[in-house]
Amino acid sequence: MPLATGTYSLPTPIKLEAQNTLPRLIPRKKAPPQNALPVPETPNFPNPPETAILIFQEPTRRILSPRDHDVFLSSPTYSLILSFVFSLSESAADKKISSIDLASTHPAIHKILSLFDSIEDTINRCPPTDQGGSRFGNPAFRDFIDSISTQSQSWHRRLGLPSQSSIEEVSTYLHHSFGNRQRIDYGSGHELNLIMWLLCLNRLSLLPTSTFPALTLAVFPRYAKLLRKLQSTYYLEPAGSHGVWGLDDYHFLPFLFGASQLLHHPYIRPLSIHNELVLEEEGDEYLYLDMVRFTMASKAVKGLKWTQPMLDDISGAKSWEKVEQGMRRMFVKEVLGKLPVMQHFLFGSLVPAEEGMNREEDAGLAPESEGKESGELTVGENGIGHVHRDDTWGDCCGIKIPSTVAAAQEAKKRGEGGGLRRVPFD
Repeated sequence: MPLATGTYSLPTPIKLEAQNTLPRLIPRKKAPPQNALPVPETPNFPNPPETAILIFQEPTRRILSPRDHDVFLSSPTYSLILSFVFSLSESAADKKISSIDLASTHPAIHKILSLFDSIEDTINRCPPTDQGGSRFGNPAFRDFIDSISTQSQSWHRRLGLPSQSSIEEVSTYLHHSFGNRQRIDYGSGHELNLIMWLLCLNRLSLLPTSTFPALTLAVFPRYAKLLRKLQSTYYLEPAGSHGVWGLDDYHFLPFLFGASQLLHHPYIRPLSIHNELVLEEEGDEYLYLDMVRFTMASKAVKGLKWTQPMLDDISGAKSWEKVEQGMRRMFVKEVLGKLPVMQHFLFGSLVPAEEGMNREEDAGLAPESEGKESGELTVGENGIGHVHRDDTWGDCCGIKIPSTVAAAQEAKKRGEGGGLRRVPFD
């Protein structure tokens, strides 16, 4: 019996309305982050001026208004400072501290290191006064600064400065590089004075460009070590309410110079700052690692994430090149570009102000060195006349804050151990 046969057809597909269809998912490409501030380049470093045509003068403040600051930011002196700082940093690229052979360095380097030894001896001769356990600045610091001023003449004569008037100009920067005598504090502006002191010696042809690696990797680390002794002896307070932008309570330039040292290191990466073994083994050779090691020791809480969040964020950079570029931007924006920092900057003949910038005497302001302990006239938002107050938060010198180093020293006196301790509100 024959099988029944039939014809079958495929079902007609259902056409979906356009509004009911799902769009095709296409991964979006993440645009690389763009930094609004370009990487600052290193301007050409000019030759020293003819000293015969210079009229030396005691440096004074000339940035007394926002307009003065704007004039400075477009001046040849601004470019000179950028060029000098960035040239020092570049001279340290891919070099260890131990790469500097002190035996064969320029004689001026030996004289500067000897000068720092004399300054350390001065600290020993000016012991701190007993202030009943207070962790704020010790008044004996003023005796130290006065002693530095007394000895400064002979130190600068040994350096080979050409005249008494040149000594008076150049030595002013050295005096201001150890902190403020009245406020007993220290910050990035004082650190900048040390760089200006070295720049003045360069402008007088006493420190040729061939000395730049030794300045960065021998002189500057010795200066940082000297400042740590000052901080622990006289309890220097951080200049400003928040330290140096979360990097360190006092310093900035070791992070710029140190990033340059590590630019092409074969195995140390930005994330390596979280490795205590790397910090211990390499901290003596690299400024950046040394600063991280010291700032970590100053906190009772473990982990940069909690104590130094900016350093923690920077450690996520892909390379030291990115870190170094960021430090350049920060120097331009947060040091030279900040009116609260630069209103204390001093101009003379070697680091000249621009024509038209205000003068202290014309504005009726006393020199900063003669400011009162409780406050001094500086610059405000709209012009001259802002007064520092010790009892308020401020953008300039801020509230008085005891340092973690001071907390550690007081703990030692009480027999509570030799490590650095965290102040309760740090």
